[in-house]
Amino acid sequence: MLKLNITSETAPLKAVVLGTAVSNGPTPLLEDAYDPKSAEHIRAGTYPVEEDMVAEMEAVAAVLAKYDVKVYRPKLIEDYNQIFTRDIAFVIEDKFIKANILPDRDEEIEAINHVIEQMDPHKVITLPEEAHAEGGDVMPYKDYLFVGTYKGNDYKDFITARTNMAAVKALQELFPHRKVISFSLKKSNTEPRDNALHLDCCFQPVGKDKAIIYKGGFLIEEEYQWLVDLFGKENIFEITRDEMYHMNSNIFSISENVVISEKGFMRLNKWLREQGIKVEEVPYAEISKQEGLLRCSTLPLIRE
Repeated sequence: MLKLNITSETAPLKAVVLGTAVSNGPTPLLEDAYDPKSAEHIRAGTYPVEEDMVAEMEAVAAVLAKYDVKVYRPKLIEDYNQIFTRDIAFVIEDKFIKANILPDRDEEIEAINHVIEQMDPHKVITLPEEAHAEGGDVMPYKDYLFVGTYKGNDYKDFITARTNMAAVKALQELFPHRKVISFSLKKSNTEPRDNALHLDCCFQPVGKDKAIIYKGGFLIEEEYQWLVDLFGKENIFEITRDEMYHMNSNIFSISENVVISEKGFMRLNKWLREQGIKVEEVPYAEISKQEGLLRCSTLPLIRE
């Protein structure tokens, strides 16, 4: 039986589901793109190819193995994008919460049934149908649960709006002892530099008490300021619009002292090392073209 436990972003990682880029399928048609960044690369003819993405994900698997993390992989679905496991489900405390995601992606959760079957069925939760949430928008921190959302009446017009207020409410009911704090994110279907697809595209706690943040990803300045005040300005690494576009806030913590980061994130990686955090660098620039990076492609199950 898998004893699920996730109470923070940075506690020592013991078990994780890492996505797969094998049989990722052909480059999608422009009208099938789920986000503006993928669309941009489809148009430019620079959409990532399977071979490169497989190599990038295997580099991550090798780092996880080095730290004795138990790694599960999805079963293979032919010609199907199964990279971003964080979208399909997430663990908070001892509960495995299935996301209500884009209907085209329902098969992805079935591909990890061999993992779900090892859990206590009472701990596997499906949110109410009207509650939409993806794991990239949900983060535990101390006694908080941070949730990225979009509150506008035009929610349904944004394929990039993935977590709604009904989900925020459902999460508060599931975790009454936590302070659930929601953040309105900036959305754009057309300009990836102005689109925070998920909360982890513009913010992430790292180390013991540090955070990476992009001010422009937040629709409401007071909400951004609240986070800055919580962590303290001296503990925050502010990223630029361009760094946000390249997914600098979407690294992945193996523990408070070790992160996996993209090798091209020079400024960020230098700062992390200055904070005493060991940076395991991997190539992940091709995968980032689909508006997701290291946190998006991992689904942690157990942290100490």
